[in-house]
Amino acid sequence: MTTIYLAGDSTVSSYPDRPVQGGWGEFLHRYTAQGVSVENRAIGGRSSKTFIEEGRLDDILADIQPGDWLFTQMGHNDASTEKPERHTDPFTTYKSYLSQYIHGARAKGATPLLLTPVGRFHEKDGEYINDFPDYCAAMKELADEEEVLLVDLNTASLQFYQISGIEKTTSYFMLSTGIEDRTHFTKEGADAIARLVSLELKDLGLTIV
Repeated sequence: MTTIYLAGDSTVSSYPDRPVQGGWGEFLHRYTAQGVSVENRAIGGRSSKTFIEEGRLDDILADIQPGDWLFTQMGHNDASTEKPERHTDPFTTYKSYLSQYIHGARAKGATPLLLTPVGRFHEKDGEYINDFPDYCAAMKELADEEEVLLVDLNTASLQFYQISGIEKTTSYFMLSTGIEDRTHFTKEGADAIARLVSLELKDLGLTIV
């Protein structure tokens, strides 16, 4: 059995006790190949920095086995300048913290994979906007430097919203429930993003999906 471990924030996290809100890590198992399981360790409000400081990466590395995978999507909370305990600088501390996920996985014989932060519902004049351009650029830079696999989930998700149209995209976000939340997904939206992730993994030629 191969296990995909997920390190991430509230957009990835599972919400088993919430009837409406979801994260894409909650649904990824629907799209994995036979013999591949998903261990979702993502949790809301964490950045690449605080996930490590709280010992959550160490917990994953204590469990991960040779042949497993570590998927890391961080950036939403790293960008929180109003919360300095979470914040990282894209091209310095963000890259430094992310490198710990990469090196930690490799040291355990597992394969690291990075995902740029999934897009928010930020639409202007019919175009969907990347709210994390520097973090995406820094992650791509690190992926090149470390020769690590990368899914550009930010670009893929924004293109997906564009194709889906404004009405359908609205239904993917908690905004559709009457609250001003353009970040978090409904169960439907989380499932759609999980499927999108699986398609991106297939495009990389991976057999885990």
